[in-house]
Amino acid sequence: MNKLILKGLLVLVSFSVSGQQHIWTIQECLETGLKNSFDVKIKQLAMTQAKKSHYPFLLSLSPSISVTGSHSYDFGSTIDPSTNARVSSDFQYDNIYLNARVNLLNFENIAQSAKGKVDIELAKADKEVVEYTYKMQLLENYFEVVYTQELLKIQEEQMVNTQFNVDRIGKEVSIGKKPKSDWYDIQLSHAQEQKQLLETRQLYHLQKLQLFQLMNIEENTENLIFAVSIEGEIDLHGTYKDLAVENPRLLLAELNYQNSLKNVAVQRASKMPLLTGYYTLSSFYTNELNSNIIKENFEDQINANKSSSAGLQLNIPIFNGFRNSKNIAVSKIESEKSKEALEQAKNSINQQLREESTKKMQYQQLQEILQTTLHYSEESFKTTQHKFESDKIDAVTFTSVKNQLLASKYDVLKNNLLVQYTALKIKLLKINRLE
Repeated sequence: MNKLILKGLLVLVSFSVSGQQHIWTIQECLETGLKNSFDVKIKQLAMTQAKKSHYPFLLSLSPSISVTGSHSYDFGSTIDPSTNARVSSDFQYDNIYLNARVNLLNFENIAQSAKGKVDIELAKADKEVVEYTYKMQLLENYFEVVYTQELLKIQEEQMVNTQFNVDRIGKEVSIGKKPKSDWYDIQLSHAQEQKQLLETRQLYHLQKLQLFQLMNIEENTENLIFAVSIEGEIDLHGTYKDLAVENPRLLLAELNYQNSLKNVAVQRASKMPLLTGYYTLSSFYTNELNSNIIKENFEDQINANKSSSAGLQLNIPIFNGFRNSKNIAVSKIESEKSKEALEQAKNSINQQLREESTKKMQYQQLQEILQTTLHYSEESFKTTQHKFESDKIDAVTFTSVKNQLLASKYDVLKNNLLVQYTALKIKLLKINRLE
């Protein structure tokens, strides 16, 4: 097929349309559908959730501070906290703690923070895969509508010719110029074409309804037409590495592999030392109940009993029943599985690209032959029409030649649309967009 034709409007509705008719392009359908898709909206929320859940490493260095207070009564024989001597008395005891801890070196926090960044990219890639799958589905539905739309045009044109011959044969039969058998034959052909036309109209209405349901919008489908245009071609030859594919399925597989490596790092970090800094400030108040001994008031006791401590704590894991080693081994196996899945995705996309490229080339090779066949079918029909009008052939022969013309038009129509469909599918496979 001529590249200039492919770059322009390949399928254009030829009948005249009023200003009220809306021409839906594939790009407009995609934009509308992506905006209204519930699956895409859910994945967008999942991506936002992943961003909110991410805990940057610098925040892990912020201290955790807590205040603890207790109020208790001791009855009977107990320990006097101020003298540490056992006495037979009742005491009121209040204790206040201020604790602050900060992880100065925590390898697990470092690994988790790095994994959190990958989780955000994974959520984004997952959303793009959902969008990509939706685009592929909508593209298929859209071309089904376009094909039926153009098929309907051909059948309507054929119906005009059939109606003309029905009227003409009816007049000639009424004056005795043609036998009634021709009238029955042409009426049978007319009835069959009416049935086909009605079925195509019903299918067209149903396909439009399904397309707009896929886009999740309410639309009056009676006054709509569809057109497809291609802005350029993609030359597909060579290996996957030569193609530099930007398919979201490939990106998701790559991120899953990276995430599996981060999981290994997290498991390994659990075997690393943990260095923590801490500071504690505490004080207490005690009062002997039912006693005439006057003690210091609450504020004076709290100030007098203040104590604080600060230090570093180093925790070095030594043995935990080989659980860490087992977890690391399992994570490594998951990483190998993700790596194989990545290679599988590369191979699958490369095979799809080659298959669609081959199909497109084959459709283009067929185009010239189909156009030639259509040309001769049209010329044959013209001569057959004249023969039929001059009573040189019967209605059955005429209908056969007419059906050959109809089949040739179908073949050209379908092949044209398949060239466009595969070209757009290749674009989605390769760069995940149509423009």
